[in-house]
Amino acid sequence: MLALTFNDKEDYEKVQEDDSIDIVGLATFTPGKPLTVVLNHKDGSKDEIVVNHTYNEQQIQWFIAGGALNVIRAEFAKKQ
Repeated sequence: MLALTFNDKEDYEKVQEDDSIDIVGLATFTPGKPLTVVLNHKDGSKDEIVVNHTYNEQQIQWFIAGGALNVIRAEFAKKQ
């Protein structure tokens, strides 16, 4: 799960119950850099909103790896 906050609190009103969501910018996910969320509405329309996060570099690595335990397991395997 990725904890994100709305950059503009008014964007909350754009989210619809049956939206599918794409997160743009995960390939360049870095501390302090906002991400873009695309709300794909059931009627075919879309809204793009800017979202913020508070992740540091280590937390981002954990997210990319699928969790802190995966990072720890990979580091342990390197030492074997």
